[in-house]
Amino acid sequence: MKIKTAELDIVAGVTSTLPENTLPEVAFAGKSNVGKSSLINGLLNRKKLARTSGSPGKTQTINYYNVNGEIYFVDLPGYGYAKVSKSEREKWGQLIERYLGTSDALKAVFLLVDIRHDPSANDKMMYDWIVSNGFRPVIIATKSDKIKRSQLQKHVSAIKKGLGMEPTDMLFTFSALNKQGREEILDYIETMC
Repeated sequence: MKIKTAELDIVAGVTSTLPENTLPEVAFAGKSNVGKSSLINGLLNRKKLARTSGSPGKTQTINYYNVNGEIYFVDLPGYGYAKVSKSEREKWGQLIERYLGTSDALKAVFLLVDIRHDPSANDKMMYDWIVSNGFRPVIIATKSDKIKRSQLQKHVSAIKKGLGMEPTDMLFTFSALNKQGREEILDYIETMC
């Protein structure tokens, strides 16, 4: 998939009505500090389209990025962030749940996990929740540049085991630093258009 144009098109908060898009959508979910914004910027070849921050929990809305006028990349709020109130986290959770449960245009859900760590209870809960909504999550193991190449398979196996992935589930590794995995992920997304 060649990225010609990409722009933030729609922002939906907890009180917003979610849009009924006719273009296909692929959603990106993950913990607050897993690198969703960095992944989206890397895939779109933009530096600051999706806002990144040193402090997790920046994305508090559902952000729809129109790519080539053909597909939406949908950035979901991060989960598992402790420095906001419990009621605020619950609102974000309800927003994500509402989106995943009601979008007719949703074609795939990418679940991001940090390759350096075993999946958390929140990661496993999100994985199971995506499955219960009729999707097979596509896993993207981020921050692959932070581990030695010789350790890559060991970490990938730990993620597969920790999430309880099926043998047919897809898993990509990605580095925002050197864009490793970018083309493979874009090729997979292109099959959704």
